[in-house]
Amino acid sequence: MNDGISPESNDQTILRKIVSFPAAPPVSPSIKGKRISKTRWLIAGLASLIVATIAGAMWWTFAARNSIQYVTAPVTRGAVTRAVIATGTVNPELTIIVGSYVSGVIQEIYCDYNTKVKKGQICAKIDPRPYETLVAQAKGTLSVGKSQLQKDQANLGYTKANYDRNSQLVVSHAVSQDVFEQAKNAYEQAQAQISFDQSTIQQQEATLDAAQVNLDYTNIISPVDGTVVSRSVTMGQTVAASFQTPTLFLIASNLKMMQVDANVSESDIGGVEEGNPASFTVDAFPKRTFDGRVSQVRQSPQTVQNVVTYDLVVSADNSSFTLRPGMTAATRIVPDSRSDVIRVPSQALRYGPSSISASATSPDSQNSQAKVWLLRDGKPMAATVEIGLDDESFVEIVSGDVKQGDQVIVAERHQASSIAAPPPRM
Repeated sequence: MNDGISPESNDQTILRKIVSFPAAPPVSPSIKGKRISKTRWLIAGLASLIVATIAGAMWWTFAARNSIQYVTAPVTRGAVTRAVIATGTVNPELTIIVGSYVSGVIQEIYCDYNTKVKKGQICAKIDPRPYETLVAQAKGTLSVGKSQLQKDQANLGYTKANYDRNSQLVVSHAVSQDVFEQAKNAYEQAQAQISFDQSTIQQQEATLDAAQVNLDYTNIISPVDGTVVSRSVTMGQTVAASFQTPTLFLIASNLKMMQVDANVSESDIGGVEEGNPASFTVDAFPKRTFDGRVSQVRQSPQTVQNVVTYDLVVSADNSSFTLRPGMTAATRIVPDSRSDVIRVPSQALRYGPSSISASATSPDSQNSQAKVWLLRDGKPMAATVEIGLDDESFVEIVSGDVKQGDQVIVAERHQASSIAAPPPRM
């Protein structure tokens, strides 16, 4: 069909559709044939270049994918130690808080920091004058009560004699019955007065004892032998013991034995027991390790920002007086340990070839079965093992087709970078 365009060959039509150039001026048929031939060769060359490029890229990809280098580690024999790390504070095993039972002004101070004290030694003294006054008043009241008792005892003797005399006279009707009853009543009242005076004296004696106790409490004494580690008062300061006992001194009973009060998270406290060996370091002596032992695992939990921790006490010897109260200790507790066992790096249990899922290589929590991959003759081979203790660095191998000296695969890396690209040509 003629649509208004000069007839041309199909090749020229396709070429014009692919490359939209302006219409060229009419040329001779021989020249047209040559141009068509060149166009065909150009298209064929471009197609060949594209195919070669795709083939090269695919070869590059598969070559890089298939070139794998395995990272291995040897199966060794040694120790596997599970450790729990915690931070704590060094404190004396027993710290005594010395306070004041009475209120008053500090008159004298006899103890200071680092003072070595004996049991019963006076460390401070509160002004005793107000309490001495109360003691003197209680003594005077007691003296009055005793004098009253003597007076009433004399009256009791008179009333008793009068009662005895009237009891004889009333028989012979020498005195009336009313006189006899009055004498009897006076005698009984005198007896009751004696009992009242004795009770009053007991009450006054108790008051005197209380006043004397308060007076004795004006002497602040040490209840134990030890060393003063803290002093909270100064001379002339007024202490008030109305609502709570104020703390005046802290006395460490024995600085030769110290303890580390550490906080262990709930995820690590499960295997920790009393008697576990422990060690710790302090910032003052970073190159020295102090040995200790777990002496107490307290059952009281502490929750801080939704994190549950438990108090753990590590006792340590301090005969050299190197450790001081309040030092920060980095503690390492050893709940379990194995020595001279076959072990593999923990990373070997987490490794699996790219074609195998990670779940197939993870250990079974029920029977402690796991799988490791050994490199033998340049090829990975799976070996099922039974694992024991894990310290996050090494895992104990209880049984399995693994022996000392084998190479276990811990990782793999592709050698895509080993195929070097040719340098650019200028």
